[in-house]
Amino acid sequence: MTQDAFAEASMLFDTDEAPAQPLPSGRLPSYIKDHRRRLRERFMFGGSAAMPDYELLELVLFRSIPRQDVKPLARTLIDTFGDFNRVLTAPQERLRDIKGVGDTVITDLKILEACAHRMARARVMQRHAISGWDALVDYCHTTMAHRETEQFRVFYLDRKNVLIADEEQAKGTVDHVPVYPREVAKRALELNASALIVVHNHPSGDPTPSQLDIDMTNRIQDACTALGLTLHDHLIIGKSTELSFRSEGYL
Repeated sequence: MTQDAFAEASMLFDTDEAPAQPLPSGRLPSYIKDHRRRLRERFMFGGSAAMPDYELLELVLFRSIPRQDVKPLARTLIDTFGDFNRVLTAPQERLRDIKGVGDTVITDLKILEACAHRMARARVMQRHAISGWDALVDYCHTTMAHRETEQFRVFYLDRKNVLIADEEQAKGTVDHVPVYPREVAKRALELNASALIVVHNHPSGDPTPSQLDIDMTNRIQDACTALGLTLHDHLIIGKSTELSFRSEGYL
């Protein structure tokens, strides 16, 4: 990179540190190199628990942007989206609106998001859903709590309540998702399932069910009853908590 090009790139951020200057050898300035080394050491020896979200995000950005001070970008992303989880789950088009975020950063963030989903899913698939309820709820929060639109998914269980399928049934808008109860029940028969758990998220963050949610759940319950299926629960996932129709007496 030429001197002019490097200077232009560094102007993308309002840094809270001295701007990076290229060295003749093309190596990182020592203060950035030392900062990266110290942050990596803190992570490796102390873990992530004591690290604020922007520092954990810096560690990710080190690999995406190898020759620049990434602290200002990390802070901007956290300030824009709220926390580390919301940065990972932010839509690509919104990420791209942030100065300094390009294809490499977006790809790395989405790889991390996919890894988080895969790991959470591995804790629930082919496991007993009722005894592993906490893991199931954690998986729902990981995959759905930070979405900006509603998603409706169904967990299908066998006669021993082992989770055999996790399927997204529909996507919707910020406050509505179309659901077809007969299709949900029909899919259960195709999978030879005996029971199911339905889940959807509220992007507003408040898991309180609307009347539409209650009516839709009743229709699913009726379809399941007609086919000899058990509807264990309907979960609504909010930003930091969830609501169980079974626990709240709606089922």
